[in-house]
Amino acid sequence: MSHKVIARKWRPQRFDEVVGQQAVTRTLRNAIANNRLVAQAFVFAGPRGVGKTTTARILARALNCEQSGGPTPDPCGTCAACVEIAEGRDMDVLEIDAATHTGVDNIREVIIEGLAILPVRDRKKVFIIDEVHQLSSSSFNALLKSVEEPPPHVVFMMATTELDKIPETILSRSQVYEFRMISTKAIADQLRKICDAEQIEVDDEALQLIARDADGSMRDAQSKLDQVIAFSGNRITTEDVGTVLGLVGRDLLLNTLQAVVDEDAVQAFVLAGRAVEMGYDLRLVCRELARVVRDLLVLAVDPTRASDPEIAGEAERERLLDLAKRFSREDLLRSFDLLTRAEQEIRGAAQPRYHLEMALLRWIHQRKLVAIEDLIQQAGSGSLASGRTAAPAAAGLRSAAPATSRTAASPGQVSSPAAAPARAVPPAPARPTIGSTGGRAESAPPSRLAAPAATPRVAAADELTPIPAAGALGGSALKDAVLAEARASEKMLYNTVLAQAQRIEVLGDRLVITFAAGFKFGPTFNTYRTKMETMATRLAGRRIIVEADGSGSPVVEEQQAAQPAKPAVDQEKQAALKEQAMADTAVQALLEVFPAEIRDVEEM
Repeated sequence: MSHKVIARKWRPQRFDEVVGQQAVTRTLRNAIANNRLVAQAFVFAGPRGVGKTTTARILARALNCEQSGGPTPDPCGTCAACVEIAEGRDMDVLEIDAATHTGVDNIREVIIEGLAILPVRDRKKVFIIDEVHQLSSSSFNALLKSVEEPPPHVVFMMATTELDKIPETILSRSQVYEFRMISTKAIADQLRKICDAEQIEVDDEALQLIARDADGSMRDAQSKLDQVIAFSGNRITTEDVGTVLGLVGRDLLLNTLQAVVDEDAVQAFVLAGRAVEMGYDLRLVCRELARVVRDLLVLAVDPTRASDPEIAGEAERERLLDLAKRFSREDLLRSFDLLTRAEQEIRGAAQPRYHLEMALLRWIHQRKLVAIEDLIQQAGSGSLASGRTAAPAAAGLRSAAPATSRTAASPGQVSSPAAAPARAVPPAPARPTIGSTGGRAESAPPSRLAAPAATPRVAAADELTPIPAAGALGGSALKDAVLAEARASEKMLYNTVLAQAQRIEVLGDRLVITFAAGFKFGPTFNTYRTKMETMATRLAGRRIIVEADGSGSPVVEEQQAAQPAKPAVDQEKQAALKEQAMADTAVQALLEVFPAEIRDVEEM
């Protein structure tokens, strides 16, 4: 006897032998047993390799079995009709490939013209049309009337993998049975039955690997098993399955997840190189990693699923449970999206290995992300060091921050680049208001700030001195440095403010800019005051306050009237309140995490 492939040799011959389609087979069996099989046309729809054409053949045998004397739910399998239908050579059961007979002339010649001819031997004349969705529109129209009202001795059975391509006019005249994908466990059990009957020694993990790779198709699983048997003979191991089918070993996948959870970038690069050396398709590596991430998410939601063979084999359950505990659900959801994008990127990449390595590195750093609500909650409780959650995130934020410390200053105040952390910096003195008597006791008298009428304008750009390095500058050197830097990097500030001034002087810790009488500089000057103070403070190496003098300008007078000076006692109280607020643990924690500034403190 010639050799038969496993998919044909183990093809089901009875309804009970069809795996994973109990809803369909039980309905057909009961309909035949109760004499309620009244449909003249059936549509079997579902994925490839799940038993559509096989069920159509079994139904044809049930209708034509000779020993039963009529339709039977259990065909004998030994009579001439049963044997010939199983072998595909019964004259009254015609199997038609719609992909070949797609034209309307083929349908008329093969089906329509033979409808009136009675069966030669069987009780029913059966037309099994495989992949019926490939028929043309004219073929469906020609077949429509025959499907609706065929002769009493004719039954149509149509199989398809794309139900949505069949016209509604055909579906409404047929009984539609939808086949499902077969579970991994059911496929593995059937493969175990086949291997025991064929006297093939095989590991359960190897069968699980084949069943998982079949993706719900029994025929695909049987074909893969036949391929592995041809490679390894009567003893099959998990390594043999991975070698023949090109599957990614579970050890490599789990080791990769372990490297990610341990944040071991070196090991991640080593494992990526190993995947390349073993010849794996790197898209498949990403796909299998995503599948393991999905399994971890299932275990995180329901740990009792660890005993499910579709999730984990017996040898890897404990390891998967341990990994599931070290990932949060948010981590797993982000990881699944990252791996899905990596698979798409690798598809058209010239260097797939680089994309895989970068994806693993992003995966490691992605685990350091912390939900903002967790940070706020931990900051409010005064604790930012709780294992992997807040401490690495806070450290990362601090390291990414600029060197200048966050100080409790108003928008116009800037701390020194070498200043200590925010909690150690004392509150800076309040900015004095022009004309104030309480802000600075030693401010220059108004006569000194007045600008003579003959004072020349600011020097041209080509007369400015080069920008000096930041340090202890003062006097004319500080003024020249501020002008040079503003001309180079802040052209709007230079053109709208500094270039309009009659005189610029450095008086101790103040930079006084004098404008002509009547010049309305107020809104523009206030807009750029903070930038000028920042620039001057950095260049001088100490706190510099920028002031304006309009020599009687209406705008200045309005500002003086609208902003009365605060008593010195209030300023001391304000400074004490700010110092008390800065000493609070929660405030210090928030300032370490968020780039915020305390502009004012009010006693409640």
